[in-house]
Amino acid sequence: MKSALENRGAGLKFPTYRSLLAGAIIALLIQDVEASGVSPYLPLSMSPQIERQIERVLILADKPVMRRPIPAAVVLEALPIACRRDQVLCDEVSAYLERYMHRSALTSLQLGAAYTHGDSTATIPNSHGESVNSRLLMSASAYFQPNDYMLVSAGGIVHDGDATPTGSVISLGFDYAQLDVGFRDHWFSPLTDSSSLISTEAPTMPSITLSNYAPITPLGISYEVFLASMSKQDNIRYFDSTTSGRPHLAGMQIGIEPASGYSLAISRLFQYGGGARTGGGLSQFIDALTKNSNRPDVLGQSQEFGNQVASITSSVLFPGRIPFAVHIEYAGEDNAYAGSYRLGDTNISWGVDIPVLWQDFDVGYEISEWQNGWYVHNLYPRGLTNSGNVIGHWFGDERLFGNAIGGQSHMLRFGWRHPHGEYIQATYRTMALDPAWAGGSLVPTYERYQALGLSLSTAWRDREIQVELSGGRDVFGKSFAKLAGSMDLAERKFAGNSLYEGGEDEKQTDVFLDVGASDSVIRKILDSTIPNFSLPSQTSLHLGIGARRAVSTRSDLGTRLEFDQIDGHSLLSLRALDYRYRFTRKFAASGFFGVGRYSVGLPAHGYYWGAGLQYMDFVPKWDLGFDIRHHEKLGRDKELPTDPVVSPNRTRLFFDVNGVALYVSRRW
Repeated sequence: MKSALENRGAGLKFPTYRSLLAGAIIALLIQDVEASGVSPYLPLSMSPQIERQIERVLILADKPVMRRPIPAAVVLEALPIACRRDQVLCDEVSAYLERYMHRSALTSLQLGAAYTHGDSTATIPNSHGESVNSRLLMSASAYFQPNDYMLVSAGGIVHDGDATPTGSVISLGFDYAQLDVGFRDHWFSPLTDSSSLISTEAPTMPSITLSNYAPITPLGISYEVFLASMSKQDNIRYFDSTTSGRPHLAGMQIGIEPASGYSLAISRLFQYGGGARTGGGLSQFIDALTKNSNRPDVLGQSQEFGNQVASITSSVLFPGRIPFAVHIEYAGEDNAYAGSYRLGDTNISWGVDIPVLWQDFDVGYEISEWQNGWYVHNLYPRGLTNSGNVIGHWFGDERLFGNAIGGQSHMLRFGWRHPHGEYIQATYRTMALDPAWAGGSLVPTYERYQALGLSLSTAWRDREIQVELSGGRDVFGKSFAKLAGSMDLAERKFAGNSLYEGGEDEKQTDVFLDVGASDSVIRKILDSTIPNFSLPSQTSLHLGIGARRAVSTRSDLGTRLEFDQIDGHSLLSLRALDYRYRFTRKFAASGFFGVGRYSVGLPAHGYYWGAGLQYMDFVPKWDLGFDIRHHEKLGRDKELPTDPVVSPNRTRLFFDVNGVALYVSRRW
């Protein structure tokens, strides 16, 4: 009998969550097409080679990924498009997916050992809690599928000091509603190295998850809802005392893909319950998904219900001879100011992924910048952690826990696929914590975190072998070095070199540069005891760089990064959604939404939106643009000595910026 996979191959309360969820359920119920069965998931701990191959297939097939693990059926469905552009890549990924297309199979059996040197005990980013001094690594995964609508998976990860049955899951359902019960990973971000809400930084939690892998309705609606059990925490605040227990973690993501190659999602996590706080009931789970934490406790006391984080993410794929993807994440701990949709302490992450820089070379870059307050909470002394590790961005494990401090991280990855099938990847990570976020409090002397890794993936007798050499220095000045080798005893076949051909039939992608001037008025909201005031309008140089692609006869979608100077401070604006409608060959109108970063002592973050008009090709390849822009409540905590004194009801600064920009654009 063929498997269902093979058959298919033929901080924030977002007020729209209930309506979005209801709409998704209604759409699911009225589907009149034949449903496919459950799909196995591709592991999040794959070798760099197959991981990059799968990401390359999805980008070439114009398929954004907003969460992980990726269902194997999604990759299988993307293969026919990718095959038209890179047949060798298609053959390699098809050979990998073949192991998931039987009634039962051993999909991975990895055995590894390492030699380590140095005094650091830092956690390896996104490695299920593994430390840099771990000398043993074993992992395995297998499955049995009795019918199309049931799948039993068994798996586990073992490294020094820890063993977790990651991948041990029972799956029931079909493509529009797959129920997973067990140790299933969760990753709520399109970025591959940075996920603010939940990632694979910590060991996998047991959970119950309901999701879809086939898009619903022409809007391409996708959803995931889960409830997980976290590790035990002591001293959880409960009324005027404390309690101990295992907090619950509720998670939800609702996404849309309204056009090929573009996706937008809203995600939320909520930590609640534990010990005497209970939290095991259905009503509390629904509250955790839909309500604000800053409300009286369910028992009627003036106590917060739990700990919340939320994010807005987008992913835009650009086809062409050099295809690339741009990913954006804007996340926040709790909410701030009036209204439940404004994020509190925030984290902006941005990344670009180029799967085919030139023939067999690929490159990726990601940057994250976070304010203070991440992963700590007044109710839960260990915050958003599991088994001692932060569940989100890896920066959270690179500090003394509880030290609410902001900073910035970078990741640069470069890969080369040898014609004989070997794959070499170099990865550099760096991170710096800014003591200015401590507000004058004493903090440890943190050094810049730096780590460089070089890995080789090859094969011996159809068995995958991976060798990695890594080293660096953590934020406490302690060094580490590691030489690791592993073999996957599951069969692995390799093909030849890439045959990627991005020809003239590729959909058009425009990369452009904006140069002009902006005129802005800034409104300062400093404290409830200080009247709000606006400065006179100011004119500055306006620069921008972006890309757009046609998604219909008259509509374009893209992204853009803009630079301005306001009141002597730099203002960066990032468009997560940049939509343009072409009325004629010469005139167009646009609307955009994204995030802003105002560097006033320390970076203040907030929403950004506006609209514009464009006169196209006044000279060939040159456009004239005019935009009306608004930056909403760019905010940060009062941490600097020069900031206004903190009052009981206003601990943050806010800035509104209204303005216009006139510029010319040069397209390539």
